[in-house]
Amino acid sequence: MSASPPEIPKNFNPTEVEDRLYQQWETRGYFRAHTDSGKPPYCIVIPPPNVTGVLHIGHALDHGLQDVLARFKRMQGYATLWLPGMDHAGIATQNVVERELRSQGLSRHDLGREKFVERVWEWKNLYGDRIGRQMRRLGASCDWSRERFTMDEGLSQAVRKVFVDLYNEGLIYRGNRIINWCPRCETALSDIEVDHSDHEGRLDRFRYKLEDGSSSVTVATTRLETMLGDTAIAVSPDDDRYRDVVGKWAIHPFSARRLPIIADDAVDTEFGTGAVKITPAHDANDFEMAERHDLAFINILDTKARVNAEGAPFEGLDRYEAREAVAEKLTELGLYEDRSAHNYAIGTCSRCSTVVEPWLSEQWFVKMQPLAEPAIAAVQDGKTKFYPARWTNYYVNWLQGIRDWCISRQLWWGHRIPVWYCKNGHTFACMEDPTSCPECSTQQIVQDADVLDTWFSSQLWPFSTLGWPEQTEDLKTFYPTSVLVTGYEIIHLWVARMMMSALRFMDDVPFEWVYVHGIVRDADGRKMSKSIGNVIDPLELVDEYGADALRFTLIEHATGQDVFLSTEWVSGSRNFVNKMWNAARFALTQGGDANVAPLPDRDRMELSDRWILSRLARAIGEVVDTRLATAVSQVLDDRDRIRRLLSEVATGAAP
Repeated sequence: MSASPPEIPKNFNPTEVEDRLYQQWETRGYFRAHTDSGKPPYCIVIPPPNVTGVLHIGHALDHGLQDVLARFKRMQGYATLWLPGMDHAGIATQNVVERELRSQGLSRHDLGREKFVERVWEWKNLYGDRIGRQMRRLGASCDWSRERFTMDEGLSQAVRKVFVDLYNEGLIYRGNRIINWCPRCETALSDIEVDHSDHEGRLDRFRYKLEDGSSSVTVATTRLETMLGDTAIAVSPDDDRYRDVVGKWAIHPFSARRLPIIADDAVDTEFGTGAVKITPAHDANDFEMAERHDLAFINILDTKARVNAEGAPFEGLDRYEAREAVAEKLTELGLYEDRSAHNYAIGTCSRCSTVVEPWLSEQWFVKMQPLAEPAIAAVQDGKTKFYPARWTNYYVNWLQGIRDWCISRQLWWGHRIPVWYCKNGHTFACMEDPTSCPECSTQQIVQDADVLDTWFSSQLWPFSTLGWPEQTEDLKTFYPTSVLVTGYEIIHLWVARMMMSALRFMDDVPFEWVYVHGIVRDADGRKMSKSIGNVIDPLELVDEYGADALRFTLIEHATGQDVFLSTEWVSGSRNFVNKMWNAARFALTQGGDANVAPLPDRDRMELSDRWILSRLARAIGEVVDTRLATAVSQVLDDRDRIRRLLSEVATGAAP
């Protein structure tokens, strides 16, 4: 006897269907990958969101694209691993916990380092799974049994091994260089932790008198206070205006310091007066120029961006107070000329919005050029390919001009630098915490106080998440991974670093493909911003239209360019999803042994039916590959399998 057709409502209600189906899929293990399945492997590691984060619309696009690939490969018969995880987000997480402490009238120093780190772990264990729950609401078919965290014990071992190996090879060193410094957080920042925006500022002009008394040179600057650390004046060798003063000396008005006037090709003759002040301790370009010309480095700011003793008589002033005070003093001396409005880009800390200071500081660095060369070759040789291909040049160009990477952070939360110092001046790195100095055996040793940049651990993500440095079955099966899906804004900060570390420690590329997508903008093409008020919460759209409607909208517009998004488009996608629902409802309510009307035998089909099916198989073969086209033809001939699949969809048994 035929079973009764299922009762299916006319309209698709995602709140009644999506969560129920997802829970069934996860409970039944449909997303788990198996190393012993005998199937060809396919692997995607998720770009790990910050543990402090919540799901935003960019995540919805990024995760939606990965989910399409993962589900599609499962359908093709691959052992598919989509590996989820989170980043410990050093400065962001520490700021969150410190903010909680301040509300209680405490600081991290009141707790001490050990108790503070325990407090951060408590916060992580309480709130750290929020984004994972939100990803489930969007239908992400991750293998949650393999979820990783950059501070997991295994990943921490990977971090330490990489540091110790690079240190012992001389590729990690401690030195004084220009870094991004946040005076409020009092730590070095990575490039991605700095937000750049145009700023309406001013250009100050003042004169340096020449030592011989013959004349003076007028310079222009947007940061007048930094003249306290000037050690030279530079002009272009092609600038005839200054040909007669090159090689002479100027005198600093406050310290009587002698400043050489040098010629350097880096000077822009169109900026200001064509003569520029050189402050090597407070500008990256000036730092490089100082190295070329063997100039002195004078740091005139402390960790809070206040003038230090090198900036007397302005010691103790905040940098902006010093800016005005210097202008007043130069005016008194008859050396200040004028000022004009000038727009220029400034960097601010992404966590606290404080203006970042380019600052000479003793930090830990990685020598990047020896690591960059193999990473360039791997892409140029086609071992890893970018899609769209235009991002290849962006990647290569950045690596060709790469600078050494500052990897130390003045924080307490993160992977502590595994370097120790002994009372006799020895420095050493260890895989295990030592009890004495390996050179002189003294037990009076102390560990470096800094932690590693968050990106140091995330650069190992494609292989540390699979168990490296242990030779696990996951690592043997799924490495190298198949594809990385990510936004273009972190190609240099993350993609390039993963390539370099993987080639050095795995002797192979970390992924075959890099799929690069744009960012999500509003319908007018504006970047989403809280200040503008155009931020779109993906979970609100899921509540109103459903996860499928939102993801379909984002993926439909993901052409490699930035994605423009309007709620009206999501509403239209909901209507499309509803049409698919009704098509399935029609098929499932037509009766038959398994609630599905059987297909006629191929030789009993009308010519038009056979033509449609052949065209379907051909289209799939052209878009995907011939293997899938063959599989589709087999499925179309397998009436029992069709009935079974449709029945499983109706009961929520099929992912």
